[in-house]
Amino acid sequence: MTTDPDRVATARALLEHLGLTAADLTGSNRPAVPTVAEYLPAVVAAASPGTRRTYGSSWRRLAAALGDGCIDEVRASDIEALMRQAAAGARPRRNSRNGRHAGEHLIAAARAFYNRAIADGYLTVVDSPAHRVRKPRRLPNTRRALTPDELGDINAVARSGGNDIVLDALLLRLHTETACRRGGALALRLIDLDTDHALIRLSEKGGTQRWQPITPMLAARLSEHAQARGAVTPTDALLRYRNGQPATYRRYDLLWARIGRQLPWAAAQGISTHWLRHTTLTWVERHFGYGVARAYAGYTDSRGPATTTYIKADLQAVASALAALTGDPHPLAIEQQGFPRPPA
Repeated sequence: MTTDPDRVATARALLEHLGLTAADLTGSNRPAVPTVAEYLPAVVAAASPGTRRTYGSSWRRLAAALGDGCIDEVRASDIEALMRQAAAGARPRRNSRNGRHAGEHLIAAARAFYNRAIADGYLTVVDSPAHRVRKPRRLPNTRRALTPDELGDINAVARSGGNDIVLDALLLRLHTETACRRGGALALRLIDLDTDHALIRLSEKGGTQRWQPITPMLAARLSEHAQARGAVTPTDALLRYRNGQPATYRRYDLLWARIGRQLPWAAAQGISTHWLRHTTLTWVERHFGYGVARAYAGYTDSRGPATTTYIKADLQAVASALAALTGDPHPLAIEQQGFPRPPA
């Protein structure tokens, strides 16, 4: 196909008028594209500690399999093949579903990797191979609220053995009262405990922070536990092993493995710490409504119908729900009164 000289001249005149060159249109002024292995340290450095912990293993898998190729040379089929391998090689866990979570997790990690590459100008979202692979469809959640008898059995087992009954009992009580996540519990520091007002400051997903009511009894036990195990400075971890080291996620694994050995139904259903969150929030929602349950859970997103803008609860309402849940008074709790009638 021959080029029309008149069209070429017109195009050049237009580019000159716009202050552009042909190189600007071809994208040749983009930064040199690194390989996957070369770019991974930049992705890791820009990620938050929680993101590194969540996606670190998948990022390493990505670099091991595709590290020598440039990030813009990776194909969607390469990412999908890695997803299949992750699903097939997933270790059996109490809550595993034939590797679906592992496959979904790898796609999420690859998208996080390529989101950074897009932000740095190496490619566009249309060029991202990770965004062209569909995540495995998430199956309905089998988690449910535990019955009082089930919760009682779990606590009884936790207090009946193990090499650190005090820490195990505190963990279960803390998660039952606050419905916090594991990361929030492990991030607690001495400065995050307010024994005067029976509050803890939780730092959880997305960098959110909130003050959460706890019973005065639990506040006292947490303070005693931290001081007895060497917490001195305000930034020292609140939950600690007997040797004084901060507690880790490993403690939860050991705790639920021990509970599962003595309660076969707990092992069969994959009961975990998150079931305690589900149990508490279900109770709060049933007795105090959606707004209080949402505040109790620490949700801050604005997704959902516009009416959720007006469904809010304050710290006193959360404290009132806690007092009703535990049967222990809380200094911030208020008596529940009926809603006033709207004006005629």
